[in-house]
Amino acid sequence: MRVHVRSVPTADERIESADAWWRANRPSAPDLFAQELRAARELLSNSPEVGLRRWHKMIPGLRRLLLPKSRYHVYYAHNARREEVLILAVWSAVRGRGPRLDRPTP
Repeated sequence: MRVHVRSVPTADERIESADAWWRANRPSAPDLFAQELRAARELLSNSPEVGLRRWHKMIPGLRRLLLPKSRYHVYYAHNARREEVLILAVWSAVRGRGPRLDRPTP
């Protein structure tokens, strides 16, 4: 069963920023980040439980998926009842700490 994958506005902003940085600073593979993110969205649509579980007091079902070549994490929550994956953040894995996450609004 496929689920719908969408992202919150703050995640969209980070995605645009990361993609712009990647295109400007990785001339040998300018599309890599976008390609990995597109593949991750497809994977999450088909297998929403694939990411590692992360505990968060305000976000039940939080998970994290690594984009291995670009080294970004996709933080998301899977709502099985709504058949939806909500991407909450995309964050560089080399930053050493995760992003500040807010509870998603329905």
